[in-house]
Amino acid sequence: MQIQDLPYPDPGVPDARSGPRFLWWLWRNQLGGQLKSLAWGLLHFVSVAALPFCVGLAVQAAVDRSGTRLALTGGLLALCGAGLAVGDTFLHRAAVTNWITAAARVQQLLARKAAHLGSALTRRVAAGEVVSVSTGDVEKIGWFVEAVSRFTAAAVTVVIVGVTLVVYEPALGVVVAVGLPVVALAVLPLLPRATRRADVQREKAGRATELASDTVAGLRVLRGIGGEELFLDRYRRASQEVRHAAVRSARMWSLISAVQVLLPGLLLIAVVWRGIDLAREGRIGVGELVTVYSAVMILNYPLRHFEEIAMAYSFSRPSAKRAARVLALERSTATDGTRAAEVPGGDLHDPVTGLLVPAGRFTAVVCGDPDASGRLAERLGGHPSEPDRSVLLGGVPLDELPLDSARTAVLVQDKDPVLLSGTLRELLDVPASGAVRAADALTAAQCEDVLDALTQGSPVAADPMDARITERGRSLSGGQRQRLALARSLITDPEVLVLDEPTSAVDSHTEARIADGLRRLRSGRTTVVFTSSPLLLDRADQVVLVHEGRVVAVGPHRELIDVEPRYRAVVTRETDEEPAAGDDGLLLDALQELEEIEESA
Repeated sequence: MQIQDLPYPDPGVPDARSGPRFLWWLWRNQLGGQLKSLAWGLLHFVSVAALPFCVGLAVQAAVDRSGTRLALTGGLLALCGAGLAVGDTFLHRAAVTNWITAAARVQQLLARKAAHLGSALTRRVAAGEVVSVSTGDVEKIGWFVEAVSRFTAAAVTVVIVGVTLVVYEPALGVVVAVGLPVVALAVLPLLPRATRRADVQREKAGRATELASDTVAGLRVLRGIGGEELFLDRYRRASQEVRHAAVRSARMWSLISAVQVLLPGLLLIAVVWRGIDLAREGRIGVGELVTVYSAVMILNYPLRHFEEIAMAYSFSRPSAKRAARVLALERSTATDGTRAAEVPGGDLHDPVTGLLVPAGRFTAVVCGDPDASGRLAERLGGHPSEPDRSVLLGGVPLDELPLDSARTAVLVQDKDPVLLSGTLRELLDVPASGAVRAADALTAAQCEDVLDALTQGSPVAADPMDARITERGRSLSGGQRQRLALARSLITDPEVLVLDEPTSAVDSHTEARIADGLRRLRSGRTTVVFTSSPLLLDRADQVVLVHEGRVVAVGPHRELIDVEPRYRAVVTRETDEEPAAGDDGLLLDALQELEEIEESA
C-alpha cells in the first residue's frame, strides 16, 4: 500500500482484544511495507557499519605504503557511501509510508466503528476520548508500527558487527561481544517505571482533552451563566497535572538516554584501553585498532534505535489499548440482518411501548422524560442502545433488516444534530429520494434568515448555497443550526422521519410556520415528532402520550388536554393541584391568536 492509494478499500477486521494484540495485527497487515523497510534499513545500517572497516583498511594500507590496497579501500568507501545514501533515502520513504498508512488504517477503523455504532458510541465512550484516539493516539501507534522494522535492521546490524569483530580481531572482538548485550539490555529494568509514568501522563492528557472538548462544545452556555472562569480554572488544574506528569516521564526517559550514552562510552574506553595494550605488545596493527575503535563508535547509531523502540512501545501501548477499547465496542443488535435488503412501508409499531404510528400520518409523541424519548426515538430508527423486541415497519422487524436498509427506511434526527463544516450545498448533499428540492426543504424549515446570515458571513459567495458553514455551525445561533438540520432531514425524504424536539430553540412564530411547512412537505409520508410544544401538537393528526414506558393515551391535542391530567401536566407544566379549565381556555385562545397572526403576516 502506497500513500497515494489511501484510503484502504477495506481496512480489515482488527484484533481488538488488547493493545499489544492490536499492534501485532497492524504490523502483520503491513508485512510487505515492513519487509521493504527492513531491506532498506539493512542496506543503510550495514553501509554505516562497514565504514570503520574501510577506514581501518585505508590506515593500514597507508602505514604499509600500499597504493593498490589504498585505491581498493577508496573504492570500498565510495561503495559504502552510495549504499548509505541510497539506503537512507529509501528507508526514510518506506518508514514514512508505513507510519502514514498505519495511522490511516486506524483512522478508517475508528470512522467505520463510529458509523457502525451511531449515537451509542458517545454514550459508551466520552467524545473527548474518541477525538484523542483519532488524532494523537493514531500517530503514536503509527510510530511504533513503523519503528519495528528499523529496530530490527539495527539489531541485525549490531549482531553482524559483533560477530565480524570477533572474527576480525578476536582479542578486542570478545570485549565488544561481551559489552554489546550489556549496553543493549541495560535499560530494560528502567522501562517498566518509564512505561507507568507514560501511562499516567497519557491518562491525564486524555482527561484534559475531554475537559477541553466539553468546554468548547458548551462555551455558549458557559458564557450565558458566567461559568467561563470556573471551567478555565478546572482546565488550568488539569493542564498542570499533565505538565507535572510529563516532567516526571521526561526525567525517566532522560535517565534512559543517559544510560544509552554512558554505557557505550564506557565500552569504547574499555576497547581503546585494551587495544593500546595489544598494540604496544605488537599483537595488533594500528589499522586494526582504528577499525575496532571506529566500529564501536559507529555502533552508537544503531544502538540508539533500542531506546527509540522502547519509547515508541511505551507511548503506543496505552494508545493502542484505548483504540482497541473503542474498536471492541459492538452494537446491541446485528447490522447484517437476516432478511434481504429492502425498504418496507406501512405502519410503524413499537411492541415495547405499544406505540402505533399510522402510515402517511403526522404523529406527535409526548413523553415526560427527555431521556426516555431519546431512547424511544432510537428504537424507532432500528438501532436501539439495548437489545429488545424490534420495532416493526409494515410488519417487518427493523432489526432483521441490514442496517443500511433500516436507516434508509427510518431517519432519526436527535435533539442535538451536528452540522459539518463546508458549504451549504455540501451540507445538503445527502442520500435522498430526489422528491424534495433543497429550496422547498429550506422554506419549510424557515431558513430564510439563515441564508442571509451565511451570505453576510461569506461575502465572496454569490449564491447562498456556496456560503461556508464553520465547524459545527458555531457562527450560527442554536435555532439557526436546528433549522438547517431539519432542512437536511427533510431533503432525504425517508419513508419514516422521526424528529426529536426539532423546534426547541426557535420562537413561537417561527415554530408555527415550521409546523405548517413540515405538515405540508411531509403530506402522505409518515412523520413522528417527539415534542411538548402545543403549536406542533395542535397540528398533528394524532398525539400519543407515553408515560413510564407505555402508551397511556391517544387522541387529538385539544381532546387530550381536556381529559388527560398527565398529558396536561407535561404540555402546560401544570401540577395536579392547579385548576386547568381557565388555563385551557387561555391556551386555546393563544393558539387561535397565533394562527390569526400568521395568516395576517
